[in-house]
Amino acid sequence: MRLAFRIGYWGDDFYGSQVQPNVRTVEGDVIAACKEIGLFANPKEARFAFAGRTDRGVHAAGQVCAFTTAEPERAVAALRFELPADIWTTGWAEVHDHFSPRKEAAARTYRYYFVEHPGDTAAMDDAAQEFVGEHDFSLFSRQSERTPVRRIMAAHVADEDGFCVFTVTAESFLWNMVRCMAFALAAVGRGEIDAGGIRALLAGEGAARVPAAPPGGLILIDVAYPFSFTPLPPSPKAERAHVEREQDFRLKKRVTAALRGLSLDLLREEQADDKLRDLP
Repeated sequence: MRLAFRIGYWGDDFYGSQVQPNVRTVEGDVIAACKEIGLFANPKEARFAFAGRTDRGVHAAGQVCAFTTAEPERAVAALRFELPADIWTTGWAEVHDHFSPRKEAAARTYRYYFVEHPGDTAAMDDAAQEFVGEHDFSLFSRQSERTPVRRIMAAHVADEDGFCVFTVTAESFLWNMVRCMAFALAAVGRGEIDAGGIRALLAGEGAARVPAAPPGGLILIDVAYPFSFTPLPPSPKAERAHVEREQDFRLKKRVTAALRGLSLDLLREEQADDKLRDLP
């Protein structure tokens, strides 16, 4: 039987999702877990595949993998417990024997969370509409042998829970494409370029490729198919890891705010001292 699993992962400790020799990857850990519980011995024979790859440091909530196994009940019952704490399951589905999670995906949605708010959210959202439709994204991606033409279905920028968030949906994406789009939109937020600048870059009017924004804010939210997944909760160890990371993030946020505040206080003291020294 062929199964599809929807999974999530924290990308921090992986060298991307795709299997690579001598480094930790998401595919590598999922394959190892499948082998450990006897779902298959050879990933090629099981036609193990992901819906797409994510770069080093990029996270996922809705990545999809598929494989063929003679032990479907064991896969559903046990896989989530064998996965490491930074990879978890969110659902499963029985699919046809030749199902390809990459080729049969109808759309992919990413969200990019800006660490620092760029500024003008409304201007960023307006500029994001320039991406909608079919365009050549040569200046918004790493060079590859793949065609640079992609069709964007929707793109929006909004403020949510104190964060500025860029959400984009397309049939498929190029390497670094979303991160390059996010970098350009951040420049719009800071007033360095406007929607016309985005339009010009899409027309190829640029001397160099747009840099990619840092990977830590990027999440693969969803890969869409014409079927639904049966919900499958994360393992207890994955739930604990979520809580620990949330607490860790809050602590880092508090420490960062405190350090920034202390630095500003010191700067004000130095400026006050300078003014005193300047007095006749």
